[in-house]
Amino acid sequence: MERAAKMAPFCVILLLHLVGIFPGDLQVLCFPIQRRDLFPIKVSPLDMALTSFDDQYKGCAEQMEAELTELNRTEFAQNRVYAEAWEEASSQWEGRKTPLPAGLKPEYVIAIMAYTIQGRLHRDFNAAVREAGRTRDSYLNNFNFKTLHFLLTRALHALGTTSHPRCQKVYRGVRNIRFMSERLKAVRFGHFTSSSLKNESALQFGTDTFFTIETCYGVNIKNFSFFPGEEEVLIPPFEKFKVANFTKAKETTYIQLLSLEDSSVHNCVFVKEKKCKPPRCRTSSGASQSHLSASVQMSFFLWGSLFLAGTLGPPDLL
Repeated sequence: MERAAKMAPFCVILLLHLVGIFPGDLQVLCFPIQRRDLFPIKVSPLDMALTSFDDQYKGCAEQMEAELTELNRTEFAQNRVYAEAWEEASSQWEGRKTPLPAGLKPEYVIAIMAYTIQGRLHRDFNAAVREAGRTRDSYLNNFNFKTLHFLLTRALHALGTTSHPRCQKVYRGVRNIRFMSERLKAVRFGHFTSSSLKNESALQFGTDTFFTIETCYGVNIKNFSFFPGEEEVLIPPFEKFKVANFTKAKETTYIQLLSLEDSSVHNCVFVKEKKCKPPRCRTSSGASQSHLSASVQMSFFLWGSLFLAGTLGPPDLL
């Protein structure tokens, strides 16, 4: 959810049960009221987000990991917002050092923490993800979040393998955008999408569009978020949903989504580019690659402090 979009809540009566999204008793909830003259509403289609970069790195995760240190160093130089968020997340993780579930590496956790930090990173990152799949060149030459995209994707995969139950009911509130769709239509968000297990938390982020979502690929990241109280579930760009309900009310559009499957157009794009020459390109899903060495893993912790100190200068002097 867009953390910068939070507003002071006012209590109103929300008749959610009337539109069939929240069956049951009348619910009286608090949610933000926006000034329509100050915040014009944008109308946006909810579709399959075909320009999204949706790589799941199936069969090439270890090859991709081998490229991360140099790749991330380059991306830090190109994106100060990303570099500073990574440094802050690294410092936060060093102070926590909680035990990790099987398969969840420290660099995955730092990526989650960097993504959830208050600031511009998650907005800039998701805007880039939504467009990076438009062409091969868009991803290879203009997408400066390759490392963060990979680490978040792998983090959700690692957490998802130990998540029970697999499918969860979550909520998402959006401010200043009215999404348009229709019942039974197949859709994707096309970017990493924050949601909450608590509808009252989701309502604080907006009510111009309000989603009720059954997600089977979204993962609870509460234990690794900067804001654990939000009970955040992060949904990947590649999860495909069916629109089960679409209701336009005067002030709010209500959309109910049911998970269908994972659906990706792209796979192993960066690794294929590194390994192959035109016109024919292939990648071996069974190729044997060593895991990240201890020194490479340590470099993830040092990226923020050493690189910023050596290249960008002290954070307070930027």
